[in-house]
Amino acid sequence: MNAANQRHDPNSLLNWTERIIRIRKEVPEIGWGDFNILDMSDKSILAVRYDWRNNSVLILHNFAPAPREIEFATGLGKEDGDRLISLFSNDHSTQMANGKHRICLDAYGYRWYRVGGLDYLLKRREF
Repeated sequence: MNAANQRHDPNSLLNWTERIIRIRKEVPEIGWGDFNILDMSDKSILAVRYDWRNNSVLILHNFAPAPREIEFATGLGKEDGDRLISLFSNDHSTQMANGKHRICLDAYGYRWYRVGGLDYLLKRREF
């Protein structure tokens, strides 16, 4: 397929690549922050939390050819990690009573979340 055809298809690889690059540029935690790899019981799941200026982003990737349901804690305090706001969709997550999140990832799927909700805009000025 040529680029002209892909530009008109919202589900094309070209449009997906442009969207993910745009979102990545809007997430300074990835480029500037410290990162922690979260310990997951399923070794086909990569979970990385980036922290910068009191803000956190969590990235989940499923490297398995089958869907996975995972249960995990963000590694932050109960209040700070209570909400995960999806950067790509309306598929947000709220902590369960045990302080963990339960998320289903498609085969080779991924999710990027802002940890703690949208109040990061208010905290951004804190250094």
